[in-house]
Amino acid sequence: MDNQTIKLTQYSHGAGCGCKISPAILDKILHSPIAAIPDTRLLVGNDKRDDAAVLDLGNGTALISTTDFFMPIVDDAYDFGRIASANAISDVYAMGGKPVLAIAILGWPIDKLLPEVAQKVLEGSRAICAEAGITLAGGHSIDCPEPVFGLAVNGIVNISQLKQNSTATAGCRLYLTKALGVGILSTAQKRGVLLPEDAAIALRSMTTLNKLGEVFGRMDHVKAMTDVTGFGLLGHLSEMCEGSGLAAIIEFNKVPVIPSLAGYLEQKCFPGGTERNWKSYGSKIGQLTEEQKYILADPQTSGGLLVAVAEEGAAAFEAELKSIEHNLEPIGWLEPLNNRTLITVV
Repeated sequence: MDNQTIKLTQYSHGAGCGCKISPAILDKILHSPIAAIPDTRLLVGNDKRDDAAVLDLGNGTALISTTDFFMPIVDDAYDFGRIASANAISDVYAMGGKPVLAIAILGWPIDKLLPEVAQKVLEGSRAICAEAGITLAGGHSIDCPEPVFGLAVNGIVNISQLKQNSTATAGCRLYLTKALGVGILSTAQKRGVLLPEDAAIALRSMTTLNKLGEVFGRMDHVKAMTDVTGFGLLGHLSEMCEGSGLAAIIEFNKVPVIPSLAGYLEQKCFPGGTERNWKSYGSKIGQLTEEQKYILADPQTSGGLLVAVAEEGAAAFEAELKSIEHNLEPIGWLEPLNNRTLITVV
């Protein structure tokens, strides 16, 4: 088969972060009667639902270590490599860190797809790594029934600037740095109904690095942070709320959304991951319309950063972003839980 006619999404049953195991099933997998080996250097580990592991290096800095990989969400091999790499590196940014090194993870159906196609995936990965200022230093590959690609990434952070998803405080304003909807658009692509202009919007979103996370790490008024990926905005916000012991109020009309979603939702273009997400955490969410559910629970691939900013620092936060040509407004806020619904959408 000619490399130019290969459509990678035809070789996978899932797409991007929509491949993630649902939160409910993940809870069962992670539950173990065997206690982890204690390590006083481990600042963030598997006992928390954070974006990466963090190890104290003993000199005021910490090592951030993460991995992320998935099946193709686009047909083009080079773009698949770019998206998967931006998505994996995002976990370092989500903790306020600076990425320093990446290692590739490749699973390839060698009886179905030419090695030259995998080469294009790696070229795309190197391009994004270069944009992040790091080296793709090696990796590991296996013969796999479906194409899989991602990275293991290490980063560095000053411990005083480390951001977690469980350290938000009551009154924090919530901000989201990318528009929602790439899961819906990727489903439309698999069904052959995605318009070229919307494909370009999705690609631009998924290949944009979350470099702002490193900037946010230096801001004292940023109290908590995570990136929005396969569990959708509601899933990752649920983790922030539960970890911080808070409830969230979301103003739906202020949530950034890709403008063309309504037409695709009318065609029932939403990924299976949306329903899996909703079954996992829908009982924690207040009443929603169907449209709100499909957008707010939409699995994002290489999604934006969800940032909790102290109320008294919100104006300074917005002003500092404007100074570097980024305009954000809050999409909601956090309140004491007090036995109320975890997330309310108004």
